[in-house]
Amino acid sequence: MSLDLLISNATIIDGTGQPAWLGDIGIGGDRIISLGRIESSARRTIDATGRVVMPGLIDPHSHADLIFTLPLERQMELLAGKVTQGITTTLVGNCGLGVAPYSRPSTWQTLRDLNGWMSPADVPDPWPWHSIADYLDFIAERRPLINVGTLAPHGPIRIEAMGLTKGEPSASQLRAMRRAVDRALSDGAFGLSTGLIYPPGMYSSPMELMELARVVAGYDRIYTSHIRGSSETLIPAVRELVEVGRQTGVRIHHSHNEAVGRSHWPKIDEVLAIEEAAIAEGVRLSFDMFPYTAAATMMIAIYPPWALEGGIPALLDRLQSPRMRRRIEREIERHRPSWPPWREGGWPHNLVLATSSAVASGWDAIRIGYVESRRHKRYQGLSLTELGVRMGASPFDAISDLIIAERGQVSMLIFEVSGDESSTVHLQKFARHRRCAFCTDADDYGHGLPHPAAYGAFPRLLSRFGDEGIEELIHRMTLFPAQIFGIRDRGVIRPGAFADIVICRLDKIRDRATWKSPRRHATGIERVLINGVEVLADQLINSGNSGNPGKSASGRVLRHI
Repeated sequence: MSLDLLISNATIIDGTGQPAWLGDIGIGGDRIISLGRIESSARRTIDATGRVVMPGLIDPHSHADLIFTLPLERQMELLAGKVTQGITTTLVGNCGLGVAPYSRPSTWQTLRDLNGWMSPADVPDPWPWHSIADYLDFIAERRPLINVGTLAPHGPIRIEAMGLTKGEPSASQLRAMRRAVDRALSDGAFGLSTGLIYPPGMYSSPMELMELARVVAGYDRIYTSHIRGSSETLIPAVRELVEVGRQTGVRIHHSHNEAVGRSHWPKIDEVLAIEEAAIAEGVRLSFDMFPYTAAATMMIAIYPPWALEGGIPALLDRLQSPRMRRRIEREIERHRPSWPPWREGGWPHNLVLATSSAVASGWDAIRIGYVESRRHKRYQGLSLTELGVRMGASPFDAISDLIIAERGQVSMLIFEVSGDESSTVHLQKFARHRRCAFCTDADDYGHGLPHPAAYGAFPRLLSRFGDEGIEELIHRMTLFPAQIFGIRDRGVIRPGAFADIVICRLDKIRDRATWKSPRRHATGIERVLINGVEVLADQLINSGNSGNPGKSASGRVLRHI
């Protein structure tokens, strides 16, 4: 038997959690053919003496939906940070946010506005797809740099059925939503995601979530949720997610488990106890986390639900009304969320109030990540308190004026998430849990300041979070998320699996990306293979300056079958 590639003398951590072992890996085409001591000839050999060889890492929570619609050369610029930290597979369509399915022009316009914060400048306009199948086909034509699959995002499905409005769907609207979920799953979506602090998910009742989750359960796929608040409503929001799993039998996944705000960090123990009890009674539950104490999202998430009804144009009108503006300001400063938040006057997650404490104002905890126009780039990286000083206004008026000027296209970095810069004790509680996978929840869109997780999340975990054993940690970065989401033949080194492989020096792995310099590549990952094709770090970093970029079109579009 002749092999295309032989990786010899490797310390193999195979993704199953079993102890590392010494051996060789034989690759033919896009698959692993053989393991052990291999005597067969190969067209090429890599001597991995002193190196650890592990499966390509799986990032189950990305918002790179529109990055994958770009030409390969542009993907190489924006996804280089993923590959250089060892990620070979990712899932998009998270948090109920996404770019399909839709059919109405009005739905497209609303989605384009809501997704502006996660849109590179050169995305196709208008989007030349409608269904999940169309979207995946379009990505396949563009050739993805890494493997990519999608969840069915709840947001487009609800907006298509009933616009960006609050309230219960009618019977016909609910039927339309159920049909849309069914179609998306038939098209290959890996499950359904919701984002219950964002419009329109924040307007959805538990009844609606249960009805859609039953469709997902019929396919034995997964229901993931950015739950309905991570501060005042954290505990009932976790219980709501567990109840969806209990009542419908669907597999549930708590996206980026977290507690936002210093006064809410002690709730992490109760969250884990609730989820552990649910697992013990048979609820099929998992979660993921990112290893940072700040998160990235859209700046409009600071506003109350009623102000977001109708989308960004309606929000801008309200902010330009003196009476409405003062009402919004009062609510941000005083409205403490309570349960149930989906009803009239409710609010799942007041980010400014949640991060306010005796130590700092909530306006201090939120920084500007990106603004669209060139004239306001100088504000990127400022806290909202600093923005107010620069603009000679209150933080609220300053950011509201900026939102108006930028037509809503401003992103944020929010701090005080499951701890602060001085300690990882709260993050470690999540990381040590046996049902915890890991994610980046971050991407580089080519503008502003990306979250450093886009370049360093997994190296940060590998170098700082391995107390329970490196084999177990790598298992929960590889085979475990593959099992959670039903990604076949990936995340493991075994004969027959796809040859997604990372060759590294574990002792040299370090994350280098910081809040001020977020695009610094990690060290220690020496080689990455995706479907048997070697993707060189320097080729990606220099994007087309060394070799033919087409050589790196190694990724595949993944469909759940």
